Amino acid sequence: MLKLSDIKKPIAKEIDAFEEKFKVSMQSSVPLLDRITHYIVKRKGKQMRPMFVFFAANICGGITESTYRAASLVELLHTATLVHDDVVDNSFERRGFFSINALWKNKIAVLVGDYLLSKGLQLSVDNQEFRLLKIVSDAVQQMSEGELLQIEKVRRMDISEAVYYEVIRQKTASLIASCCAAGAASAGASEETIKLMHAFGENIGIAFQIKDDLFDFGLDDVGKPKGIDIKEKKVTLPLIYALNKTDKTNKKRIINLVKNHQDKPEKISEIIEFVRENGGLTYAEEEMMKYQVKAFDIIKHFPPSISKDSLELLVKYTTERKK
Repeated sequence: MLKLSDIKKPIAKEIDAFEEKFKVSMQSSVPLLDRITHYIVKRKGKQMRPMFVFFAANICGGITESTYRAASLVELLHTATLVHDDVVDNSFERRGFFSINALWKNKIAVLVGDYLLSKGLQLSVDNQEFRLLKIVSDAVQQMSEGELLQIEKVRRMDISEAVYYEVIRQKTASLIASCCAAGAASAGASEETIKLMHAFGENIGIAFQIKDDLFDFGLDDVGKPKGIDIKEKKVTLPLIYALNKTDKTNKKRIINLVKNHQDKPEKISEIIEFVRENGGLTYAEEEMMKYQVKAFDIIKHFPPSISKDSLELLVKYTTERKK
């Protein structure tokens, strides 16, 4: 099985250096703020976003000082959106740790998110990185629009595949696309190459989100159906496909279960079984692989290199990961 730590090896030194620069970019003279940003840095995730930035830069001309700023900008703006998301969702946990709003309440969490956003803007303007700022700001705008589109459509519980893809393209894929485009831009790539890398990242992002959808229909560590998206009334690709494959009566019954009984374990099991029986998981897996193939087709245009090989492994990891 692919391990992220193995894929990261060719740029491990650069990632370590980036982490130090990222810590510095978050520093504040306000003790409370410094304490909170230190807590954020300590809970870092898999580092997939910086990896996309650095590998993209390497295959488009090479890593520069601008690449470190690109990775920091992506992380600052993305972390700001996560802090705000936890407030919006009233979520008290992220990646197994307490969220900022759980520990310091909503008012402070919102202000911390604003601070991180301003640090990203400051980092860009101070270094005249206007191209990077445009790429990442576009992604943040799309993420907000995607979230609002999802909220609007979830109320109706009748999302088409076209709307689903628009939501995940904005909510998830836009960020990975911005990582790849920003990496290319930081290496001095042409506009055509930057657009190519943006399309590459967008396809990976869509495949990544479909993989997340599929996790919801598996079992958790104690053998119970996960159904986290179902509990939150999120309409995912496997569910959309299964609903479109069944008759009107059954469709109405399942939608009612998702809308009104999504907090009952036995009802979650029933929804999951319905999706499996109606081919939802198989269909979603096939669609996921189509987007992976699209990403591979784009990267074929680049000459052979260690970073290109690593980037291909990172693409495979997005669809083969276990969590």
